[in-house]
Amino acid sequence: MTMGDQIKADMPILCADGNEHGKVDHLDGEYIKITKDAHGQHHWLPLSTVDHVDQHVHLKLKHEEVKQQMLSEDPHPEHRK
Repeated sequence: MTMGDQIKADMPILCADGNEHGKVDHLDGEYIKITKDAHGQHHWLPLSTVDHVDQHVHLKLKHEEVKQQMLSEDPHPEHRK
């Protein structure tokens, strides 16, 4: 079972500092699509930022690094309108 197979919808996403960065909406290719934030915006994180998965998705990145790595635009051009 790969790490991607362990990631399920609604799992909390935690940075290396222990802060929550939303919940998993679903896997989107090599990215985790995060549920919409308070502003109604989806974000994406590369699967390469994941350290391990248990009942949470644990990231290798600290809080500020997550903010830098998080995409606010769909990384798949064919999905954009």
